Amino acid sequence: MTKNTAWRPVALSLTVLGSLARLLPHPPNFAPVGAMSLFAGARLPVWQAYLVPLALMAITDPILGAFYGVAAFSKFQIFMYSSFLISVWLGRRLRSTDNWSRIGAFTVLNSVQFFLVTNFGSWLWFQSYPKTASGLASCYVAAIPFFGWTLAGDVVYTAALFGLYAWLGRSVAARERVAVA
Repeated sequence: MTKNTAWRPVALSLTVLGSLARLLPHPPNFAPVGAMSLFAGARLPVWQAYLVPLALMAITDPILGAFYGVAAFSKFQIFMYSSFLISVWLGRRLRSTDNWSRIGAFTVLNSVQFFLVTNFGSWLWFQSYPKTASGLASCYVAAIPFFGWTLAGDVVYTAALFGLYAWLGRSVAARERVAVA
């Protein structure tokens, strides 16, 4: 059994743990979902990588909706869920690497695409801004403070997920070397 196959349960467990962290109190947009989706894309088989983040969102959205007194699902979530599918797609480009600078670059790219996709959806579906180029620009400008939280959350949670995965891999490999010796 290859490391990739042997470690699938660990990767799946870390992905689920990341989604559960979404239920903890956090600043706006400082959430693990983007990082979880990036990690799933990098470390889970393709069908799980795309299915698991969407399933976990579909499970946790009603819980958060009930807690905050908002609808569990809306047309806007098409943009959020699409963004997380893009995150998985980006993560697929990290399958064969443990290079922190590459993972870091993709983390930033992931945050940027989330900002662009979800704020476009916000401008399109909500009535807060006129449906003009100026309205779209205003929507993006108003969202800049939230981008800082998105980027910070993605960096922290990506480091935690990829870091735990790497640390566990090294710990087990070290134990196996000691057991063989």
